[in-house]
Amino acid sequence: MSEEKTYVEDINRTIYDVIDDDSDAFKLEEGLSEDIVLQISKEKDDPDWMRDFRLKCLKIYNELEIPNWGPGVDGLDMDHIYTYVRPNAKMSNTWDDVPEEIKNTFERLGIPQAERTSLAGVGAQYDSELVYHNMQKQVEDQGVVYCDFESAIKGEYSEMIRERFMKLLPPTDHKYNALHGAVWSGGSFVYVPKGVKVSVPLQSYFRLNAKGAGQFEHTLIIVEEGASLHFIEGCSAPKYNVANLHSGSVELFVAKNAKLRYSTIESWSKNMYNLNSKRALVEEGGRMEWVSGSFGSHVSYLYPSTILKGDNSSMEYTGIAFANTGQNLDTGMKVMHLGKNTSSVVSTKSISKGGGINTTRTSVQVMPDAQGAKSIVSCESLMLDSLSKSDTIPVMDIRTDDADVGHEATIGSISDEAVFYMMSRGLSEEDARALIVSGFADNVSRELPMEYAAEMNNLIKLEMKGTIG
Repeated sequence: MSEEKTYVEDINRTIYDVIDDDSDAFKLEEGLSEDIVLQISKEKDDPDWMRDFRLKCLKIYNELEIPNWGPGVDGLDMDHIYTYVRPNAKMSNTWDDVPEEIKNTFERLGIPQAERTSLAGVGAQYDSELVYHNMQKQVEDQGVVYCDFESAIKGEYSEMIRERFMKLLPPTDHKYNALHGAVWSGGSFVYVPKGVKVSVPLQSYFRLNAKGAGQFEHTLIIVEEGASLHFIEGCSAPKYNVANLHSGSVELFVAKNAKLRYSTIESWSKNMYNLNSKRALVEEGGRMEWVSGSFGSHVSYLYPSTILKGDNSSMEYTGIAFANTGQNLDTGMKVMHLGKNTSSVVSTKSISKGGGINTTRTSVQVMPDAQGAKSIVSCESLMLDSLSKSDTIPVMDIRTDDADVGHEATIGSISDEAVFYMMSRGLSEEDARALIVSGFADNVSRELPMEYAAEMNNLIKLEMKGTIG
């Protein structure tokens, strides 16, 4: 008798698609109920306020409707999602103590090597739990805190976290924020003290291995006055023939004259529903920078948002999304100008191939007191065939006469002349097209550290495999 097929054939994503045996992992039953939420709270050893907050979020989740502004999520049935999967491993800050099978997965993904060569600290999450967290001593000596979120809410920064937890992303925002608040697990807390400049990046990597599971990590970063940080987030999962769910939350607090860059490269599998929320609050003179690469996932809702609260605060967003066969990616960004003389610069790019659908939503809101605000939004789309679809949906809400706001959008295809020129120089047609697409994405890859730029270019090559004219 043939074995049940759980792996769906796709392009060659070897390092991402290896499925690890999770037979010894602990799983709560499928579905979502008060009993499951209480069991998660018990597993986490939550303080009372967090347990009560989870139950409040569950109530809100049950009351809210499924969002109707983006692609359908009909294939996502919460009755058949495991909201909590604990690997057979305890968190360690020593790589040698991580179980061999989990260690092998992260070795394939290059996490330890990246830590050794280019990172100040790493957190690695496997399904619902962090299995590894470590930071270089010289960064720790600067007073920087980088730890798992569960430890943070019970440590010396507990009150600081309680004051901020899901304040930027309240559960009433939409149904999946409420879901996150009820079942969150894992994630990272980062605190950079006043004036401290972290010269090399910190990174969290999220690996979802279990079939039919959800991952709900929470990241909270506080960068105090005059400090600076670059934080990198990586994500991946193997592909199954059932729905998986990612509904993480990222809350970022950028103080006066501080700077935070948040870079993300997502390589989810194409059975993934990626319903993620990210928001930053920027005080006077602060700067927020987003760099985003979205690959994989069956459906994505992803709109990093920034609140420019303080005068002279600024934001820059650079992002790209690649939608291939069977994908519907609804991405973009939001920015709200509250302070005077605030500025935002947005560059989004999308690539559509094989019937993939890309929708880019941008929202710029300039409030009445935001005199002198400036914003420029650029959306570029590249269509690789006649089967695919790309839409740009800009929203400009300007409530003061003293503002300078602009939007431009372009759409195009690969030039046959450019392909012919490269083929005349010895490239195959497939390689020529992949090179052109990599050039289209160059403004994103240039903003990433070399190792992550290489990973993004490799993902583009994998997505382009088999492309014909």
